[in-house]
Amino acid sequence: MAGEGPDHYPGAMTEQLEYDVVDHTDASRYEARLTSGVVAGFLEYRTEGDTIVMPSTVVSPQHRGHGIAARLARTALDDVRTTGKKVEPRCWYVAEFIEKHPEYADLVG
Repeated sequence: MAGEGPDHYPGAMTEQLEYDVVDHTDASRYEARLTSGVVAGFLEYRTEGDTIVMPSTVVSPQHRGHGIAARLARTALDDVRTTGKKVEPRCWYVAEFIEKHPEYADLVG
């Protein structure tokens, strides 16, 4: 599955990257892995009771502007919804993503 398009900031890349987002539960992080096998970005999480804490989202500088962080956040939040748990977005990006996508606001606990 391809990325969802460029982020909207000056200098955003327009070339489409092919990548998949996978939950690596053993590492407690979602990874955006290019078809070449390179990890272009990740979103870390940990479970604290009935809450999934999301402390950081990282995208390598050369892969920014392709919507990777947004897809990581969306995938992680969609997965949390299926568990019935709440989210604590300690990562500024995830917090901002939820503000811009109010359909996820009910997950914040």
